[in-house]
Amino acid sequence: MTILLICFFESQKPIFIQKRVGKNQKPFNLLKFRTMQVNTPSLASHLVKKGSVTKFGKIIRSLKLDELPQLINVIKGEMSLVGPRPCLYNQKKLISLREKSNIFFVKPGITGLAQIKGIDMSTPNRLTNTDLYMISNYSQKIYFKYLFLTLFGRGIGDKIKK
Repeated sequence: MTILLICFFESQKPIFIQKRVGKNQKPFNLLKFRTMQVNTPSLASHLVKKGSVTKFGKIIRSLKLDELPQLINVIKGEMSLVGPRPCLYNQKKLISLREKSNIFFVKPGITGLAQIKGIDMSTPNRLTNTDLYMISNYSQKIYFKYLFLTLFGRGIGDKIKK
């Protein structure tokens, strides 16, 4: 509730909704706490100017708390807790690589191996290879390991352009 209020006072629009590519490339609306200015273009984080992130957004993003509303996406069956991060429709190279690697057959996730390793969408080849490795080695033990590592601070949020 505190995060919702902080985001509301910074932008008056605390929840950010963005169209993302889901399982089998079905579109869905990803939910996040707003950590960037309202007028920020709908781009991957690494393409957004550093000044776009709000004052408290930096803290919220670093703690990965902006992802909490995605639990609603999980409940709705659009996402899993662990899986490849859902990409934007304008990330053509990443979509092409994921199509070739058959990554869209699984639900996207809030966290995964790439997030734990600090790999974001700015390196589509590396991200796709990491996601493919994660999917190929899925097990219940690995699933919970990735959740545990994420909950206890492993990995970083997406990079922001300097």
